Amino acid sequence: MNQNSAPAPLWTRDFTIITAGSAVSMFGNALSGFAMSLLVLDISGSTLLYAIYIAMYTVPQLILPIISGAILDRFSRKKMIYTLDFISAGLYFVCAVLIAAGWFSFTVFAFGVFVLGCIQSTYMVAYDSFYPLLISEGNYQKAYSVASVLETVSAVMVPVSAFLYRRTGLAPLLAVNGVCFLLAALMETQIGADEEYIRKQQAAAEAEDVSVSTPRRVLLDIKEGFAYLRAERGLLAVAIYFGFSAICGGVSTVLVLPWFRANWTNGEYFYILVQGMALVGRGIGGLLHYRFKIPSKYRWGTALFVYLMISVFEGIYLFTPLPVMMVLCFCVGIGGITSYTIRISATQSYVPDERKGRFNGAFNMLSTAGALIGEVAAGTLSQFFPGRLVLLTVMMISAAAALILIGGGKKYVAPIYNRSR
Repeated sequence: MNQNSAPAPLWTRDFTIITAGSAVSMFGNALSGFAMSLLVLDISGSTLLYAIYIAMYTVPQLILPIISGAILDRFSRKKMIYTLDFISAGLYFVCAVLIAAGWFSFTVFAFGVFVLGCIQSTYMVAYDSFYPLLISEGNYQKAYSVASVLETVSAVMVPVSAFLYRRTGLAPLLAVNGVCFLLAALMETQIGADEEYIRKQQAAAEAEDVSVSTPRRVLLDIKEGFAYLRAERGLLAVAIYFGFSAICGGVSTVLVLPWFRANWTNGEYFYILVQGMALVGRGIGGLLHYRFKIPSKYRWGTALFVYLMISVFEGIYLFTPLPVMMVLCFCVGIGGITSYTIRISATQSYVPDERKGRFNGAFNMLSTAGALIGEVAAGTLSQFFPGRLVLLTVMMISAAAALILIGGGKKYVAPIYNRSR
């Protein structure tokens, strides 16, 4: 790009549409998702069953991202995004009707969550691979700060969810989420971006052996995706580290809400208060990233510092008084948004468009495997050890992983994190 030309605008028509659609679906998910967790805890009263419920959502995300990533490098990611949103809308409407009729079975509910996990695992690969195509040149950090701020702002629906759940039950919240997904899907059909990578893959496929069947080609694409990740040592180090980070996320997801409910009357409101400070931190951090760009040469060092800070603060905050918890979570929120913005803007600008699906599929698989390990381990270990001790232990493991993989792998990671984009 000519240095004398004006910078390309971020808020193009397509970027505005995908942002608006994401905002609507995020708000709906935040409204119903927390209420679903409360329903499971109210009915089961068991951290183990709560862990099973979460794991049922996570399990399909272990395998499907790899398959969908290979497919989505050859087919339209846009069509996949709005089709899955239409399906999600229908599922939430059906669930709302069943719950309103007073029909509930934990087994069937867990299966429904499993189906939603299948949809989400495919959707995220499609979205993560399509979203960078809608970002104009030079606007990666700003665009991903917008995405992260939206996710943060949507979380204000969590206390609203807890309030409405106690007064209306789950069914109306599921119905509202169905409406949100329907609106998002209708908006996403209007995106007009040209998916040029499809033509590149079709041309490459025509040059291949025509006797290769579609299933065989998908398997070859999956193998190529992992081969690409292995060959890119910097990307591999990042992916493995975030696998460890996902283990911590899985442990936290299972243990923290039950810990608050066990230690305070109406503990979910204290949970919301403390986690709300993390959201405030994420929101402020996102706005700062939108306004100010981290100089390229400092991104790797900033990321490493943030990874270590998050691990330490998340490991100790349940051992501290409530005001200190809030301060630590605020810092974790700022650190989390910084981590996300640096990592995703770096990797998505680095990976070629025609490989994004396979890379994101492999990355999501490693992250999901970590989350699933963390969820299962947390549910099991909580039967024998205090939850906050388990959380502290895994967070120290995460800090060690950051030092070894990101710090020790500076030679390979820094060129990715510190490149101009």
